[in-house]
Amino acid sequence: MVRSLQRLLVGCLLIVVLAFGVLFSIQNTDKAALDLLIIQLPEQRVSLWVLLAFATGGIVGLLVSSAAIIRLKSQGLLLQRKLDKREKELANLRTADFRAPITAKPNKGSKS
Repeated sequence: MVRSLQRLLVGCLLIVVLAFGVLFSIQNTDKAALDLLIIQLPEQRVSLWVLLAFATGGIVGLLVSSAAIIRLKSQGLLLQRKLDKREKELANLRTADFRAPITAKPNKGSKS
């Protein structure tokens, strides 16, 4: 149920963002060329340049955060393996028989 509610909210958010993008594009019809120092891109609508910059930033953000998430998950798996190993070792120590054989120790103070 929570999963379907989450999907519904994400879907609604996506529709709202798309609607704002369309309205933004309709309202901003001026054209401008984009100069990136090395290359000059052809003249396009300003709204297109802004939406492309927004989308590019979102994709770059997803890629960077994905790399961080993968790194953290691999660290978590490594720590989980170490924890499992320690728990097995502890369980073995708890069930091990540590009864030492009883040996008679001679008293130092007694004379034979």
